[in-house]
Amino acid sequence: MEKTFSSVWKNCLKIIKDNVSPQSFKTWFEPIQPIKLDDNILTIEVPSEFFYEFLEQHYITLLKKTLRHELGAGSKLEYSILMEHQTNNDKPYSVKVPSKNKSNLSNPSVSLPVNVGGSGIKNPFIIPGLQKVTIDSQLNPSYTFENFIEGDCNRLARSAGFAVANRPGGTSFNPLLIYSPTGLGKTHLVHAIGIDIKNRFPNKTVLYVTSEKFTQQFVDSVKNNSQNDFVNFYQMIDVLIIDDLQFFTGKEKTQDVFFHIFNHLHQTNKQLILTSDKPPIDLQGMEQRLLSRFKWGLSADLGVPDLETRIAILNKKIYSDGIELAPEIIEYIAYSVTTNVREMEGVLVSILAQATLNKKSITLDLAKQLIHKFVKSIDFEVTVDYIQKVVCDYFHLPVEAIKSSSRKREVVQARQIAMYFSKSLTKYSLAAIGQQCGGKDHATVLHSCRTVNNLMETDKRFRANVYELERMITFFES
Repeated sequence: MEKTFSSVWKNCLKIIKDNVSPQSFKTWFEPIQPIKLDDNILTIEVPSEFFYEFLEQHYITLLKKTLRHELGAGSKLEYSILMEHQTNNDKPYSVKVPSKNKSNLSNPSVSLPVNVGGSGIKNPFIIPGLQKVTIDSQLNPSYTFENFIEGDCNRLARSAGFAVANRPGGTSFNPLLIYSPTGLGKTHLVHAIGIDIKNRFPNKTVLYVTSEKFTQQFVDSVKNNSQNDFVNFYQMIDVLIIDDLQFFTGKEKTQDVFFHIFNHLHQTNKQLILTSDKPPIDLQGMEQRLLSRFKWGLSADLGVPDLETRIAILNKKIYSDGIELAPEIIEYIAYSVTTNVREMEGVLVSILAQATLNKKSITLDLAKQLIHKFVKSIDFEVTVDYIQKVVCDYFHLPVEAIKSSSRKREVVQARQIAMYFSKSLTKYSLAAIGQQCGGKDHATVLHSCRTVNNLMETDKRFRANVYELERMITFFES
């Protein structure tokens, strides 16, 4: 049977596959297309100069031996290289392998890259130079699902992340876009998804990159006339994670190149994972065609963690760091910093650092002093949750008690005091306060406030307790 270029290359691939790692085969041999077999010369088409140069430096011996096995001793291999900015009238130029003298190429004006670790961006993540075939995923190994605490605030996004990690590119969550204000765990979650995919599918190429870095690489590729290499690199990724998508807004050329990369990856069932500080509909300055594609998959938000989730996050943090801390200190931190997980962990680190440097034991008083300074700088706001916690701690009751329907005297009194301070110290409506205190109505809240006022006028001990509680609750505002 007469051999064709397709059959010869197919047989070559079978041999090559047994002699390289699955990742290397996928990255450097699957994109190659055979295009001609003439006089024992096989011509293959490669996506870029960088591709050609890399194959010559790393796989030329394997290619020559494989081709000799298929076509005999007189066989030769030529590359057809797709050129940068190629017009329809330009044909890809061909070079024989091995190229002993690169200056003799049929298109001598084109300089082939020797090192992608320098100014030219060919493969931005190979380190060092061309000596590593495996692409570094850029993932932080400490950001895992195990230390990403689940709560009502993040359950949807976390569950979607698990689904994607189990079947990257095979779910309806493609792209998966996770959005939230800063400091609530977007970056942690996408790293966790990437790490889980790497563990489950070692042969898949996973890459995390910030939008700023992606943009800078694209700008550098334009300067160095290597846009094809840039696009080709990103189109080879199996799971692409882009962090802080909002920084693409207003950058038309970056959005355009990302649009084409997005389309290619999506059409080939590769997984895209994106993060943003706002939902797609609020991304001003983003092209409509990109926004429409973001809606193809799932957009999931990360909310502000509730008290129980904040406490769990702190407990996980000190456990992983091998530190012991009194529960009341952990709870105090969780009640003090309510809107930002990163700031909450920063408070914890500050307390530990101060105690270590000053050789002091970590006490609640020390924690209060440091938190007072820190929280004042981030505009601490008294909430109903915080008031309930302080009141319950004062009377040695669980928070659940005042949210229950219990009619025990001590519980009723604590509930009334909590309602009293919630009305005087917060901007919540009477109905909202009642709802957070066990589903009571606004009339119950008004009755509780009158009861507290009456007791303060007639009971000195009760009045002293209320004054002490007020000092504790407003500690951060003083």
